Amino acid sequence: MILYPAIDLKDGNAVRLVHGDMDQSTVFNDNPAAQARAFVDAGCAWLHLVDLNGAFAGEPINAAPVEAILKSCKVPAQLGGGIRDMATIERWLDKGLARVILGTVAVENPDLVREAARCFPGQVAVGIDARNGRVATKGWATETDVMVTDLAKSFEDAGVAAIIYTDIMRDGAMGGPNISATADLARAVKIPVIASGGVSSLDDLIALRDTGVIEGAISGRALYDGAIDLTAALKALTQR
Repeated sequence: MILYPAIDLKDGNAVRLVHGDMDQSTVFNDNPAAQARAFVDAGCAWLHLVDLNGAFAGEPINAAPVEAILKSCKVPAQLGGGIRDMATIERWLDKGLARVILGTVAVENPDLVREAARCFPGQVAVGIDARNGRVATKGWATETDVMVTDLAKSFEDAGVAAIIYTDIMRDGAMGGPNISATADLARAVKIPVIASGGVSSLDDLIALRDTGVIEGAISGRALYDGAIDLTAALKALTQR
């Protein structure tokens, strides 16, 4: 299972939110590129980046720190937040991003997801953010009537590289991930599923790994706080 360290960008800083609330943010590093290099130096094979301002604005806002990370780190990175048209997708991939994450548009414009996945094989992921089993969009501010599994299944034939599933009520709260819901989703679809939200200990990572169906896990606050030792986690995830 791949561990994706999360770098959430707000106003140019690496931050973490609680339950996706922009008013409950903690700045962990005012130099996101340096933070990214620290993760890579520790042995991480991927980076997970989120443009929080962009998710609310509907367009990229934190482009400068993302570009700085891409220039200074040689491991693949995936980015979500404010990516809602083909021009933005193409621009990010041209800048060296390995994978774009489409969230809001997956609900509002699923044809765009299909077109992007067709044009850029292996480089388009769908971000499904859920509150009580229902998909939330626009930086988690808008709750829809769309059910998580229904949305995921609708992209099974689209060539999507991965689904990143976030339980909003677990995110940033250090209360543990929703392992059962994530595993159920992974079993329901053929698309690889990456767990996000609430991963707060090595035990959480091992429990996700031991489901045998979850492709990866994203962790942010626990890495910044030291609740998860990155080196130990990477070692544990290569064993079974």
